[in-house]
Amino acid sequence: MNLNSMLAERNAGGRPIRVGLIGAGKFGSMVLAQARKIEGYHIVAVADLDVGKVRTSLNRTGWEAEEYAATSFGDAMSTGRTFVTDDAKALCDFEGIECVIEATGHPLAGTRHALMAIEGMKHIVMVNVEADVMCGPLLGKMARDKGLIYSMAYGDQPAFMCELVDWVRSCGFELTSAGKGMNFQPEYRYSTPDTVWGYFGWSDEFVAKGDFNPKMYNSFTDGTKAAIEMAAVANATGLECSDNGLAFPPAGLHDLAQVFKPASEGGRLERGNMIDIAASQEPDGREVVNNIRYGMFVTFRAPDEYTKQCFEQYGLLTDKSGWYGSMWRPFHLIGLETSVSVMSAVLRGEPTGTSKMFQADAVATAKSDLEAGSYLDGEGGFATWAKSISAAHSTAIDALPMGLAHHVKLKNPIKRDQIVKMSDVEFVDDLDVVNLRKEQVRTMGPTSAGAASPDRQKADA
Repeated sequence: MNLNSMLAERNAGGRPIRVGLIGAGKFGSMVLAQARKIEGYHIVAVADLDVGKVRTSLNRTGWEAEEYAATSFGDAMSTGRTFVTDDAKALCDFEGIECVIEATGHPLAGTRHALMAIEGMKHIVMVNVEADVMCGPLLGKMARDKGLIYSMAYGDQPAFMCELVDWVRSCGFELTSAGKGMNFQPEYRYSTPDTVWGYFGWSDEFVAKGDFNPKMYNSFTDGTKAAIEMAAVANATGLECSDNGLAFPPAGLHDLAQVFKPASEGGRLERGNMIDIAASQEPDGREVVNNIRYGMFVTFRAPDEYTKQCFEQYGLLTDKSGWYGSMWRPFHLIGLETSVSVMSAVLRGEPTGTSKMFQADAVATAKSDLEAGSYLDGEGGFATWAKSISAAHSTAIDALPMGLAHHVKLKNPIKRDQIVKMSDVEFVDDLDVVNLRKEQVRTMGPTSAGAASPDRQKADA
């Protein structure tokens, strides 16, 4: 609760926080919108392969042309202005920058940028959950080994779930689950960029008027983004995920504690200590009353009778037994809040959530019967959706992480809803990231005791 005062004190001494931003899309634009309003918070440079897009984002978010007229990194440092560049490596190498925000959303580029930042001795705020869920445990270890902070982005849902988990544990309650809300029904799994707007209820005319990326919106619709984010939370907190994937039980605020507890206690979870999603729609399409579509939540159990009585006395929303309670944050504001992560990394030396272990994975799963010789087209595409499973199961069947499922050729036919394996695809490009991923599996993979059973392996074959 003291980041602002810490920043003010540092800035008064002539030492503003110096930040580099990679990626000027929607998230990057939201970062830029707030950055110029925070005294002592200096965006030294913004890097994007399309520098025109950077300038468009700066203009759209209220920046004056003079504010981003710096002619070099050094000029930006000396004048307090911002330098626009297409060279992400130079940004990561520049000594004056303390923290890099990676906001491209591209898993391969994001992984490479994180490696550049670590090599350049920069803290990293990893907006790019796609890269984090694929290689984040190893990237986080590499950063920590150099005394650097590798952090999830405050404002995004995974960081808030980590914050809520930390709150539960810091209070001494028994953590039961963590999750977020989402608009979802099972048939959404098979949505494609051609069908996605129908799920939003948007007409072709409405879409034509906006700057909408169908693959990005489809990754939210088909559950891929949810699988990626929830697996990342598991890697940060040690929570577990079902090898059947996310269940998406519908639940409103008043039902969270009742639904997100073990089935043995009358809930919908396979067991305790799990991640899952609260769907904001009933199976028949009706809106769930008091849903948590834009929010995040945790459920937890009172450790004793006295604490259970306190839950009741102070109005906590509980299950029918009174033993299980819930806490939530109703909204998240994406890049508008990410400065909190930067300040926490630079001023406190603390991440706002970070991948610590290879606990879970988000793996490519076929949307339809796929033929040998066809190509996968990545997150939100026509070919695959991401399924969150345990890392033990993923490594046991040699599953293909969703981050590597872009523009790779299938060597074998794949049935609908079958998990794609590393051995099913032909890697020609991006071998550096493929090898990094293999190193993570080799050095941080789960023990054989946690590996999937032969029956489970056979079911996914």
